[in-house]
Amino acid sequence: MRNRRPPFEIVVLALVLAAACGGTAPAPTSAPLSILVTNDDGIEAPGIAALAEALRPLGTVTVAAPRDPRSGASHGVTSDRPIAVLESERQGLTWFAIDALPATCVRLALEKLLPERPDLVVSGINWGENLGTVTFYSATVGAAREAAFLGIPAIAVNLAGRKGTGYEAAAAVTADIVRALGPNGIAKGTFLNVNLPDLPKGSIRGVRITRQDTRAPIDLFEKSVTPEGTTEYKPSWKHLEPAGGDTDIWAVRNGFVSVSVFGIDQSAAAAPAAALSLKRLEKLSWR
Repeated sequence: MRNRRPPFEIVVLALVLAAACGGTAPAPTSAPLSILVTNDDGIEAPGIAALAEALRPLGTVTVAAPRDPRSGASHGVTSDRPIAVLESERQGLTWFAIDALPATCVRLALEKLLPERPDLVVSGINWGENLGTVTFYSATVGAAREAAFLGIPAIAVNLAGRKGTGYEAAAAVTADIVRALGPNGIAKGTFLNVNLPDLPKGSIRGVRITRQDTRAPIDLFEKSVTPEGTTEYKPSWKHLEPAGGDTDIWAVRNGFVSVSVFGIDQSAAAAPAAALSLKRLEKLSWR
């Protein structure tokens, strides 16, 4: 992807002209992609296996993920010790189990483990949603952001449901999104945060390009005292209810796939034009 991407302004202009003329944008290329898959739930999580299998028809897939679950680590890095790596082959794919946080797994794979940098990094499928400001805590999002630091297109993928039964459907939808975007669909300096409702593929209502809901999450702390007299607080949290039809939370709660454009430049909001190149995703349908 990195050597074939035209200037983003040209992509936007082409889409605008196509819309103005009543036509459609050129179909994305079908050339094979080199894809790195990672996650934060650990290399044995069912979501990463489903994702790697669904992306396999699109090109060459390599998996590099934490050896153990590392959920909630945000963009933390492992820098205080040597990092153990175990390489194996599973169903014809190379898998690296890495004793490190997700962002470091991505950086290590890009710098040392892969023979060349991939066209795309996909992080997930995370067990549970990463919507609104919760994304700041997410190591699934952090892993995708790490790839974006190096100019590699990246997508974080999350299954919004605690049952964790819809990985195959979520993986199939993710593969459709990658196909629809092609090699030029993610603007430089941005990456995508995708949240899918835990529904059968045919029941998903479509795709919405959304903004991040910026309300604070609802965190709860239940106080208790142990028999020894120690005061403890058990942390928990609640889902936010939808507020605003253009937000990521509203989209998922209403049966849509939410695709949000995140920027790595935190000094300014992501360019509104970035979302324009993704409008083609709203034409996807599984009904």
